[in-house]
Amino acid sequence: MKKLIIVAIALFTLNLSAAESPVKPNELLRADIVQLLGDNCPAEFNNKTCSMDVIFTINSKSEVIVLSVNAPNKIAEEFIKRKLNYKKVSYRTIKEGELFLLPLKFQKS
Repeated sequence: MKKLIIVAIALFTLNLSAAESPVKPNELLRADIVQLLGDNCPAEFNNKTCSMDVIFTINSKSEVIVLSVNAPNKIAEEFIKRKLNYKKVSYRTIKEGELFLLPLKFQKS
């Protein structure tokens, strides 16, 4: 059983390393993502801003699939995933498995 888990992890890591570098989404896709997120982040943060990077892909049904969130805390990470995962956008993927990197910044008002 342990060997099976190790092989699965190795294959997963190999698959990730073979993937292309994430690209920034175009303005239309970015606008869709910002609209899905809304205006405020419920996560508590000490400074006036909360910055994070989100890596995601778009599946064949035009749904956002969040792969990674570099958030300052778990609450912010869960917020991003809850707001974006499997939500439809108007963007049609040209290349299957294309990765997008979206830097996000929330500001206290």
